[in-house]
Amino acid sequence: MDGRGRLLRSVSDGTVPAFRSSRDATTPGRFRGRAFRRRFRFPIIRWASRLPDGFGTVMTAALFAGAIGFGVMRGGHYDDFVEKAGDPLHFVGRNLGFGVERVNISGLGDLSAAEVLEAAGIDPSTSLPFLDADAVRAQLLAIPLVKDAAVRKVYPGTVEIALTEREGFALWQNRGEFHVIAEDGAVIDRYRGNRFNELPIVVGEGAALRAAEIVAAVAAVPDLKPHVRAAILVSGRRWSLKLVNGMDVRLPEGGEAEALQRLAALVRDKKVLEKDILSIDLRMPDRVVLRLSEEAAAARAEAMKGRLKVKGNPT
Repeated sequence: MDGRGRLLRSVSDGTVPAFRSSRDATTPGRFRGRAFRRRFRFPIIRWASRLPDGFGTVMTAALFAGAIGFGVMRGGHYDDFVEKAGDPLHFVGRNLGFGVERVNISGLGDLSAAEVLEAAGIDPSTSLPFLDADAVRAQLLAIPLVKDAAVRKVYPGTVEIALTEREGFALWQNRGEFHVIAEDGAVIDRYRGNRFNELPIVVGEGAALRAAEIVAAVAAVPDLKPHVRAAILVSGRRWSLKLVNGMDVRLPEGGEAEALQRLAALVRDKKVLEKDILSIDLRMPDRVVLRLSEEAAAARAEAMKGRLKVKGNPT
């Protein structure tokens, strides 16, 4: 009831009137309704509200850093920095206290520590956090003498390198160059100074792949081995030996072991290495052909003449 004693009642039929703006009523096909506008108005604001605190500051700093970096690159200052301080990442790592202070290398044989460090790319400018151990191992495996390698980082400043080297089997001389080869004939290194002087020498095209057979044959005759300087593959078929005294020994194609035993008997019983002989031909199984030097041949000829005179005229 109101103040005059009348009952209050609704002037509508119980339904909520649908209010529409004049824009909604007169402009079909446009955005309609406040709910629609609330949903799609300024979506970037809602997206930005989900970003973590400080994101804008970080992005601003990154923008400035990028601009400064671009200027440094264009101005040539980056190259100067790298030349003086090394890679920027390694520079940061060193200044954080993680510079590489020690490199422990195990398994060194024919390689030197300096060669390993150079191949690994480790120098005083390197830092441990940004050293790629897998990349270092790949670089070490690229060394022909290295069969296997393991690289481990030990914080705060140590690198441990464990190497397994291939063993040099022989020196192969081909076209005037010397190479170190493995037993299977694979080239594993180049000849450098006196490092591999104790290895047997094989010479000629294809000699590397057949080195094992002649090296084994010579090694089977211990008394003869010290006198052999090199084995030469002739026409890809048979071997000749060059002895330390300069003498040539021609071996047969096949049956090298038997021919070397005959040579050892000549050295032991006939003292052929002490005589003025240029070459020994062992290619025929039933005879030995000797070639004398010119002086020795002339002396022998004179001796033969004297013997013939004595035979022809006993008086």
